[in-house]
Amino acid sequence: MTKEYIYPYLEHSFLLQYIAKCKANEIIIGNELMVQLDMLLEHFENNAIRIDFKDAQKRIKFIETQCKHFEAPFAGKPFLLDLFQKAFIEAIYIFKVYDEEIEQWIRLYQDVLYLVARKNGKTPLISAIALAEFFCGEIGTRILCSSNDYEQADLMFQAIDSMREESRTLEKVTRSNIKGIFFGNPKNKKKTGKFSLKNKGHIKKISAKTGAKEGKNIRVGAVDEVHELKDNTSIMPIRQALSTQNDPLYIELTTEGIINDGYLDERLREARKVLNGELERPRWLIWMYTQDSEQEVWQDEKSWAKSNPGLGVIKKRSFLQKMIEEAKTSKTMRVFVLSKDFNIKQNNATAWLSTDIIVNEDEFDIEEFRNAFGIGAVDLSKTGDLASARIMLMRAGDPKKYMIRKYFIPESKLANLPKEDKQKFEQWIREDRIEVSPGNENDFRLVTAWFVKIFQTYGIRIYKIGYDKWSAIYWAKDMEDYGFDLVRVSQDFSLSEPMKLVESDLKSKLINYGNDPIDKWCLENTALNFNSKMDIMPIKVQGQDHKKIDGAVTMIIAYKVYIDNRSEFTQLVGR
Repeated sequence: MTKEYIYPYLEHSFLLQYIAKCKANEIIIGNELMVQLDMLLEHFENNAIRIDFKDAQKRIKFIETQCKHFEAPFAGKPFLLDLFQKAFIEAIYIFKVYDEEIEQWIRLYQDVLYLVARKNGKTPLISAIALAEFFCGEIGTRILCSSNDYEQADLMFQAIDSMREESRTLEKVTRSNIKGIFFGNPKNKKKTGKFSLKNKGHIKKISAKTGAKEGKNIRVGAVDEVHELKDNTSIMPIRQALSTQNDPLYIELTTEGIINDGYLDERLREARKVLNGELERPRWLIWMYTQDSEQEVWQDEKSWAKSNPGLGVIKKRSFLQKMIEEAKTSKTMRVFVLSKDFNIKQNNATAWLSTDIIVNEDEFDIEEFRNAFGIGAVDLSKTGDLASARIMLMRAGDPKKYMIRKYFIPESKLANLPKEDKQKFEQWIREDRIEVSPGNENDFRLVTAWFVKIFQTYGIRIYKIGYDKWSAIYWAKDMEDYGFDLVRVSQDFSLSEPMKLVESDLKSKLINYGNDPIDKWCLENTALNFNSKMDIMPIKVQGQDHKKIDGAVTMIIAYKVYIDNRSEFTQLVGR
């Protein structure tokens, strides 16, 4: 790129200023973003591309003068854009190409991928761009905010609406309700013009779970937390809805994730092919803040800016330092921090626990707990998976949890086990660790019989039994007829707190599971699933359904019941 081409634009181009600082190493970025910036530089000497700053300047001015932050610690303050944010907005808007079909100059980039680590202001930035497009774009502009779930889609929508409410100027000419944001304010009626009821533009929200049914004829689509999408089924209706527009804008914003072969994985594979010159996507702006290696995360604190452009301004360095220190000692935290704070792909093949945490050769005699109180947990499977029943026991003044358990499997499933697992299962059946149900289904009456037997033999009274609602309706009624108190425990992110406590207690050797080999096997097989709030839940490793995790699940369910009823249960234990 020659200076002669840059010089006319340098003085008033945030993009060129940003690139210059990146090239001079004043701003540290990763190689993938540098490749994209080099591509943008080439546009300045491409005669087929017109450089026009008007749209970008209009939107930057709108954001900085009309939009205000709505969350602490910046609530009520003007939305003053950092240089990297202004450069990003310019990259979207300043490059124009002539469209022969409609005989107009339109934006070169109509498809945008924005990948940045969490807490770098990605949702507020894209929300501000969407609001700017609503006001600065053409009349009738319709905008759709989307994400994997309704709550996440609502975060972007609420960010837009809060910025609108913070500005008296914007609020005077708009209105909002549960359906969306619209032009025309009944309290300040305008009969004609862009800001009147005649402007049918709007901003709405949908989630992947609603099927994107409202995504018809929109001009701007923004999809948040793309990493949570398993496929493109919720994306395609939105992209299709943009197809009628002359100058549409589609933005995907996200951090990295842990879903294997999800939608984001495929998009990133394509994006990297584009950056490597292996695939041609001239209308796609790929703006990715990524590390060049995992090693540099641990060895060079300065490199953190590669995935965290807002470090020190938006995101506190002390926060990231704290996350790194926790990640050094916690596998769970390590997976989360690398994916969410440094955009380094993690996957759900990552084991939850390391072997040294799981191994515990302690044993105990159940006779020690005669007439004690316990907490029960079950993970029932009608057919394919192992079924697990568990009782967690405690002593007064002893923080340890002691586990007894029983496993169940249908007879027909034994023949279909992999050879290595079949030998183990046959051994466990001989040792009476697993009870076999005749036929093709688990007989849940055997589960009931096991709890009854524990009470009749040892006098162990079950305080409450946690169970998942699936496949358990008739079993639950049977158990209640015997006088057991059952509590529904959903196998979702509500298991996050108990799962973390199980991990901590295993590390501290505060769980004695009697050195049971099936418990150990299930713990080894368990992988992690995360959401954007850093909640976790247990899952199987993708593609390894024969690796059972039921024993780990019942351990976590027992902890869930314990946490929810800790005070009352410990009083019973202390009697």
